[in-house]
Amino acid sequence: MKVIDHINKAKGTLFSFEILPPLKGKSIQSIYDGIDPLMEFKPPFINVTYHREEYVYKRREKGYLEKMSIRKRPGTVGICAAIMNKYDVDAVPHIICGGFSKEETENALIDLQFLGIDNLLALRGDPIKTEANFLPHPEGHEYAVDLIGQIMDMNSGSFLHEEMMAGATDFCVGCAGYPEKHFESMNLKTDLKYLKDKVDKGAEYIVTQMFYDNQKYFAFVDACREAGINVPIIPGLKPISTLRHITFLPKFFHIDLPEELADELQKCKSNDDVRQVGIEWGIKQAKELVKANVPSLHFYTMGKSESVKKIASAIF
Repeated sequence: MKVIDHINKAKGTLFSFEILPPLKGKSIQSIYDGIDPLMEFKPPFINVTYHREEYVYKRREKGYLEKMSIRKRPGTVGICAAIMNKYDVDAVPHIICGGFSKEETENALIDLQFLGIDNLLALRGDPIKTEANFLPHPEGHEYAVDLIGQIMDMNSGSFLHEEMMAGATDFCVGCAGYPEKHFESMNLKTDLKYLKDKVDKGAEYIVTQMFYDNQKYFAFVDACREAGINVPIIPGLKPISTLRHITFLPKFFHIDLPEELADELQKCKSNDDVRQVGIEWGIKQAKELVKANVPSLHFYTMGKSESVKKIASAIF
């Protein structure tokens, strides 16, 4: 079933989450270990992230360095198929612009169609570590709206090569939204314009970047509605669970922590202390969001289910 159908048929707020593929060489059991504790909350869909290539340099004869591309977390498509087979829930693979040509994207989408996967989250993707700014593949897409456009073309039966005779795909596409605006946008108004472009192109729902102040989510939803964006907006949540998160999350994701939460975190002396504060704050956030009848509580688990389970247990 498509994500938008799950949302439209739901009688209340759904529970969903996102996982990381395992590092190359690791068993898929690590994925199951993270999913199993959360299945009691009956998630209708599970997102699986996709990670760009990284570059390493190998020293060769005479001191020369050879630049080599590697993917540390491959397997998104296979993991989606395994999840659907094992748990009988819909899997939502992330499809990104970075590192892929339009031809490679088309081939990947055809593979997903063969597997019966009809949900996608279309993203631009982040720049790799060696890039100061995002650089698209020379024959790929620069923006998520263009990627969505390619998917919609395939949904209408139009492929890259005119001579290709194939049936239309039928993907349900989601996109990302940023309650505190994307850090590359000049302002929120500009960011909302780009978001509306993605929705107008064919995105059927929005999943937000993580946030810790619900008022910013509510204000974002109001701003979207005023801008003519009327699709469901799913809040993305991530429990803070380590001392490192206190500085890493605001820096990497360009988000603010509310004063009340920051005050409690500053008292923490250990990861256990932070984890408890994160759970308590997550429960508080989740209860207010459910009261507002949000489409789903979508948790970024990063493969760690303990905190999410405790929050979900208090809500569902």
